[in-house]
Amino acid sequence: MAQQRALPQSKETLLQSYNKRLKDDIKSIMDNFTEIIKTAKTQGEQDNYEMHVRAANIVRAGESLMKLVSDLKQFLILNDFPSVNEAIDQRNQQLRALQEECDRKLITLRDEISIDLYELEEEYYSSRYK
Repeated sequence: MAQQRALPQSKETLLQSYNKRLKDDIKSIMDNFTEIIKTAKTQGEQDNYEMHVRAANIVRAGESLMKLVSDLKQFLILNDFPSVNEAIDQRNQQLRALQEECDRKLITLRDEISIDLYELEEEYYSSRYK
């Protein structure tokens, strides 16, 4: 939903950069894994070294993907203002409803205490003059 809104140029550029990183990292993993499979068919010292290098490339691409996921999460957290504003509005409504309920209870309590106090004063003053 947030993607459907027109994003400022810098955010659009950032999202394009994330998309490119994702494609590059996945391509690197696939290429290196394919080469490891090809190299595994023939055994030799040079082939063994190449497999280690390609495995390291896969690990590097995987770590880059994990960093990309972290960056995307951070981007969504920091730039999802409509969701943040909606959560704030909902919390404000909840607190206002709670405030109104407390105000009603306090007014009812005040009225009850006022009536009781009036009755006590009446009793006190009527018993005092007898």
